[in-house]
Amino acid sequence: MKTLYFARHAKSSWKHDVDDHQRPLKSRGRSDASLVSDKAATEMKPPQFCISSDAVRAKTTAAYFVNAFKVADENFKLDHSLYDFSGQQVMSLIKELDDSYNRVMIFGHNHAFTSIVNMLGNEYIENVPTSGFVAIEFDSDSWQNITVGKTIKTIFPRNLK
Repeated sequence: MKTLYFARHAKSSWKHDVDDHQRPLKSRGRSDASLVSDKAATEMKPPQFCISSDAVRAKTTAAYFVNAFKVADENFKLDHSLYDFSGQQVMSLIKELDDSYNRVMIFGHNHAFTSIVNMLGNEYIENVPTSGFVAIEFDSDSWQNITVGKTIKTIFPRNLK
């Protein structure tokens, strides 16, 4: 059994004169990331490994979840391939995950994440919002062989306010 946690980066700020990759979170993003990560950590088993896009907004969001789940530093890494909006690189990364991990969490971007959770999960989600968390469970012992799984949890900021 494999379980994949998705977290879309929190709300980012457009007021800074930086390229897209360097955009920071805005205060609402920090608040929502804290709210959702705390809720996820109380309701879900911690991931064994976490991988985040190296974009500032994604890795900052990841820090909230890594802290809430108490994930050790050695079980967290950044991967530029998650700075992907189509989903092709994200799917390649998922299919290449180490099978010794049964629960993995990834942090990234839309439109990739909404497309992938709808492709892999059994519940239609119109849009994974910023700071949105989705967990999908697969009846497989290999990441390479996962197909459609069961969407077991969604946690969105609007449902916690």
